[in-house]
Amino acid sequence: MKAVVITSEGGPEVLRIQEVGDPEIKEDEVLIRVSASALNLGDTYQRQGLYPPPPGSSTYLGLECSGVVEAIGKNVSRWRIGDQVCALLSGGGYAEKVAVPEGQVLPVPPGISVTDAASLPEVACTVWSTVFMMSRLSAGETFLVHGGSSGIGTFAIQIAKYHGARVFVTAGSQEKLAACKDLGADVCINYKTEDFVARVKEETEQKGVDVILDCVGASYLQRNLDCLNFDGRLFIIGFLSGVAAQVDLRGLLAKRLTVQAAGLRYRSPENKAAIMKEVEQNVWPAVAEGKVKPVVYKCFSLSEAVEAHWLIESSKHIGKILLLP
Repeated sequence: MKAVVITSEGGPEVLRIQEVGDPEIKEDEVLIRVSASALNLGDTYQRQGLYPPPPGSSTYLGLECSGVVEAIGKNVSRWRIGDQVCALLSGGGYAEKVAVPEGQVLPVPPGISVTDAASLPEVACTVWSTVFMMSRLSAGETFLVHGGSSGIGTFAIQIAKYHGARVFVTAGSQEKLAACKDLGADVCINYKTEDFVARVKEETEQKGVDVILDCVGASYLQRNLDCLNFDGRLFIIGFLSGVAAQVDLRGLLAKRLTVQAAGLRYRSPENKAAIMKEVEQNVWPAVAEGKVKPVVYKCFSLSEAVEAHWLIESSKHIGKILLLP
């Protein structure tokens, strides 16, 4: 099969498409012929040598995909050859075929193309596990997502609105803010021209929001805490601005705040399967109803992985970028 290979650590130019051996499936795995794979920022970190795959996982890039089941291990019970599916991966999506544990596979939702389905597993599992399973966002609460025009952000806006939250977003251009508004965001803040803490306070009668999903990290930590309501929950899923910060702990105590952080890639297959089950129960119906839609910015061929990586690192996109074998 063909796969995108990292020839050395570095910029997008180190990616090459090469002929490699087919993956071998284990007894509890399915082999998927890939229709599409979606890019994630983690792919760019792995390319630079900063985000290695878990032991035993594929060394190729790609944390999610969609496609058709081509073979099944002898212990696989749910899937049949020919099923159209999408999957959460530990690696290997930038290829024509990938092996994945059956619990990390979901059916393509009704009304969604098999190609567009590749844009859903990573964002759905990230947002559902952090914002809902762990931060317990509920109807009537307020929710702020930073990077509202990203793949995570565009999904988070829609699923939070579906579940009855009031949604705040930050983004860095009027075009991106307009896209967020079109997806249902209630309050759109340009972080380059506005103080998001002041705007959040203004829009919430000085109370603050109940839940924040943050990918920025260090430089936003204190400001995030400052704009949380009593019993507010901050969930950190990235650190684009750095990993070290100093905070005033008095606000944490006074407002009974909770700060959590997590990633997906290094979770156990059992943990990932539990998240996937929740996503199928709670997110897939919203997708089937047309209330949550894939937001795909651009598709590239597998041989254009270099160009795709330049685009995701430019942050000019809105939503997800796909690779098609």
